[in-house]
Amino acid sequence: MANTWWELQIFCEPDLEDTIFWRLANFGCRGTASEKKGNHSLVRAYLPIFQAQLLDLAALSLWLRQDALCVGVPEPTMHWQLIDEQDWASSWKQYWQPQDIGDRFLINPAWYPVPENSDRLIIRLDPGMAFGTGNHATTQLCLESLEMRLLEPPSSLPKREEQQEAAVIADIGCGSGILSIGALLLGAKQAYAVDTDPLAVQSTQENCLLNGIAPERLLVAPGSVDALAKMLSESVDGIVCNILADVIIELVPQMSAIAKPSTWGIFSGILVEQSKAVADVLEKHGWIVAALWKRKEWCCLNVRRS
Repeated sequence: MANTWWELQIFCEPDLEDTIFWRLANFGCRGTASEKKGNHSLVRAYLPIFQAQLLDLAALSLWLRQDALCVGVPEPTMHWQLIDEQDWASSWKQYWQPQDIGDRFLINPAWYPVPENSDRLIIRLDPGMAFGTGNHATTQLCLESLEMRLLEPPSSLPKREEQQEAAVIADIGCGSGILSIGALLLGAKQAYAVDTDPLAVQSTQENCLLNGIAPERLLVAPGSVDALAKMLSESVDGIVCNILADVIIELVPQMSAIAKPSTWGIFSGILVEQSKAVADVLEKHGWIVAALWKRKEWCCLNVRRS
């Protein structure tokens, strides 16, 4: 059927870009990308027509203007149009470019050739309709945190006490599978991933194969922590969870139940002003916040068991 997708175009200040990505993900957009336009950013997003009416799009535009006022930047402008079914999936991809993240990673869209002679760990990715392209600050913070947790130190140096060899990882809210794949490329032995969105489960499975990872090393299932617990034969060494603060708070007791005394955690999707509420709940359930990393209005909590 023709004209079955909304294409949103949002012209904004770069400082507002991460907040816009967060809003669009919550709104249900199934593909987002940005490009630089001089000193500004142009964010594009795609949404099934049945998921939003004109009044919904007007409300989204109002929310984005309110977000801009809260952080003290000029208001963004948002335009929308209808596009054909066959056009939407390829439309946003042309604006998503390879991207270096942290010291080790290169996120390489699946439709680009893999660069030769790169000394980085290359994650080939086609997120499809799932969250997790590496564009968002929270994903970047999680990948950088995984580097810190999993990279082997030089042989002349002692291993960090909290570092785990051949770690078993739980990825809760896996989206495109980017964090599970990153952990496995860094040397994790096994990743167990779950997501409540069936499209994310499919995307993670496809990206696992795309990166040449044996399916038995990345086991993915629909659901949340309860589904993950059924997959496990023992407690995990590390937990990554890039969702939203309210969801993390709700899941802390279940996540604590699959941890061992030496387990570490990486929690993001948290606005800076929400960090204390998340930290308080974590500490109540026997976790210690070892570090808080910030990028713009977002933060990532690196924690360990007490």
